[in-house]
Amino acid sequence: MKYKAVIFDLDGTLLNTIEDLKNATNHALTAFGYPARTTEEMKHFAGRGVRYMVAKALPGGEDNPQFEDVFNCFRPYYEAHCMDLTAPYPGIGDLLARLRQAGCKTAVVTNKIQSAADELIHDLFPDIPLVVGDSPAVKRKPAPDGVWLALEKLGVDRAEAAYVGDSNIDYETAKNAALPCLSVLWGFRTREELVACGADTFFETPEALADYLLA
Repeated sequence: MKYKAVIFDLDGTLLNTIEDLKNATNHALTAFGYPARTTEEMKHFAGRGVRYMVAKALPGGEDNPQFEDVFNCFRPYYEAHCMDLTAPYPGIGDLLARLRQAGCKTAVVTNKIQSAADELIHDLFPDIPLVVGDSPAVKRKPAPDGVWLALEKLGVDRAEAAYVGDSNIDYETAKNAALPCLSVLWGFRTREELVACGADTFFETPEALADYLLA
């Protein structure tokens, strides 16, 4: 086994959340008379937290005088509907089970709102013991703080851990945390986008990732 701990991103890595994110964003946008966004657009807006995502989706971004109203419309709707269409990617359950059986510790570090992340992990991945989400207590990714906090709580040294994600933000996070980044190709970014940001270790399936981690 290569690592004692594996830290996972959530959206686009463990869970396909994009339709619920899109629907909540479009609920807020259309409530204020703005055009809805497509799934492909939302894939590029997601990753740096929901305020950033809503700002990218809203014409004028945070400079729009209605930004706070739109965001405050988005947030409760998403928290109430974050599990409508969200589901684990195929093979994720087996990946996590194999890691658990091998004694590898796992955690999630995500820019998703802490309450939503807690709900999703509790309901879909109850065996993951630790979730560090977006809260005032921890700087969001690509700052390394959440990763370091997770490793501290897991009792694992950075030299014995890896970070798994699907985006340029995840690559930057791993680099800032001095961890190897294992980039998955089933999420919100293409291989070309990941290569452009510097990523160089790719996995097309959860099975391939498990084989690598447990070799």
